[in-house]
Amino acid sequence: MRSFTYTRPATVREAIAAHVEAGEGARYIAGGTTLYDLMKLGVEAPAHLVDVSAIEGLGSIETGGETLRFGAMALMADVAADPGLRERAPILSEALRKAASQQLRNMATVGGALLQRTRCMYFRNGDRGLYPCNKRAPGAGCAALGGLDRGQALLGWSEACSAVSPGDWPVALVALDASVEVEGPAGRRVLPIADLYRLPEETPHLEFALHPAEIITAITAPATAASRRSTYHKLRDRESYAFALVSAGVALEMEGDVVREARIALGGVATTPWRAHGAEASLAGAVLTRERALEAGREAFVGARPGRRNAFKIPLGADVVADALMIAAGRTP
Repeated sequence: MRSFTYTRPATVREAIAAHVEAGEGARYIAGGTTLYDLMKLGVEAPAHLVDVSAIEGLGSIETGGETLRFGAMALMADVAADPGLRERAPILSEALRKAASQQLRNMATVGGALLQRTRCMYFRNGDRGLYPCNKRAPGAGCAALGGLDRGQALLGWSEACSAVSPGDWPVALVALDASVEVEGPAGRRVLPIADLYRLPEETPHLEFALHPAEIITAITAPATAASRRSTYHKLRDRESYAFALVSAGVALEMEGDVVREARIALGGVATTPWRAHGAEASLAGAVLTRERALEAGREAFVGARPGRRNAFKIPLGADVVADALMIAAGRTP
């Protein structure tokens, strides 16, 4: 275990100041369910931890107005169980309830859940020196390319990295065009959730569009007719405590059987939470049938680049999207 220093500030501004003072080796920590894991794996070795769990006012859950708002320190389990959220945006509640395990959901925060690092088996085991990984050591290479790629990305990957973005909550938020409120040394800003995530390209170790010492303070999403008619559908190797093989977050605005607007985001198949804009456009003005939903599912994977062992995710993903569309369509807005 490497030694590190520790601070537990009482306000957001104190936390930011502590991070700035500590410098490049500082990390924020809240529930710790991701960072502690990465520290044990040797991926993260912070020189200083800034514990934000004592900051008051960051744990609010507001689901009664036109905008859904969640303080970054709200626990995943508490947000998932909120009755207003389950009625007004079931996609968000379901994404949280299907993530990780109950024990982790009782500890993990919704702000921290946005910042899970993309990872694969080579990333997790790179500390043994057997597998090159550009995320752990930029320029080292990527062992997954040409290696065991069943769990690797079909969409958004580059020659530098094909690791999948693991989160469920970010996929659901991307489908609803959510935003994050961020504070840092330069002040406060609001960032569309989709812009929080960076494609790997040539710098896969840079995953998030946050400036040094910035901290997420809240997440907001519009409460609409589409958010009420929504679902998060996840297929995985085991029933709980597993990342998605394929998942789909879907929200629909409909007039009778006709789709006025569709929102579709994919998980388990891309290097970032992936918005399927082509599939959405293919449904506009269409009568939603099972066959039409399958066509949209296939459209969602146009441009997919499979490796040797993950091509099965393409037809599987089309079915998952179709199932999600039919589930959402069956809900009363």
